[in-house]
Amino acid sequence: MSISRVWLLYCAVLVQLDMIIPASGSKCGPAEYKSNTGQCCPMCGKGLVVRKDCTLVSSTSCIPCAGQTYMNAANGLDKCFPCSPCDPGQGLYILMTCTTTSNSICHVLSGYYCTSSSAGNECTFALRHTLCSPGQRVKAPGTKTTDTMCEECQHGSYSQHGVNCTAWTDCKTIGQYKMEDGSQTRDVVCGKSAESLRNRVIVLVPSSVFLFVVFIFVLFVTKGKETKENQGTSPKLPVEETGFHERSLVPVEELHSETIPQL
Repeated sequence: MSISRVWLLYCAVLVQLDMIIPASGSKCGPAEYKSNTGQCCPMCGKGLVVRKDCTLVSSTSCIPCAGQTYMNAANGLDKCFPCSPCDPGQGLYILMTCTTTSNSICHVLSGYYCTSSSAGNECTFALRHTLCSPGQRVKAPGTKTTDTMCEECQHGSYSQHGVNCTAWTDCKTIGQYKMEDGSQTRDVVCGKSAESLRNRVIVLVPSSVFLFVVFIFVLFVTKGKETKENQGTSPKLPVEETGFHERSLVPVEELHSETIPQL
């Protein structure tokens, strides 16, 4: 073989090697990845990951994702991504189930709002909406992305359950007077008007005196009857027994006539 032919063969081999093993610092194609040995290998498709890198004589070997894992793009990775759990303990629920080519889609539970999101703007953690305290009102209800906004009740109003502020009752409008001031958490305490109380006293005091007099009168009458009954009944005295029994007196003549027979 001539020297020229050997030289041409050598150049051809170098060209082939250059196509398979790029020079240091060169980039792989858009559908390739660089292996640990520096080779540019074909990527695995969606739902697949690399099982074995390519060689000079074989292409990339790929395997599918399994067991709550997914791969949503062509890649040169050797592990699939874990599916999002959409944990209810984190205020989430599964809106769409995970597949080998797509992640789970999580949604925020009712009464919660999202506090943390992924790069794809998907919620990964949510908290329960704040409950306004007594003495406050809900200024703005919570949404899927914002918490509840609370506001203190103004003077002259109150809130027992932290929802709405209600104006204190005006006792005069119901014919009563204010006995106790209200606060942010309770209403004022109203009572009967002073005039009404005075009228009740005017009626009750004479009535009470009349009933008392009647009671005393009945008591005296009852006592008087008992005294008269006791005076009209004489007491029975005990009689002493002597043990002597009286006998009828009979004349002696009668005794003799009864005892001595006549001849």
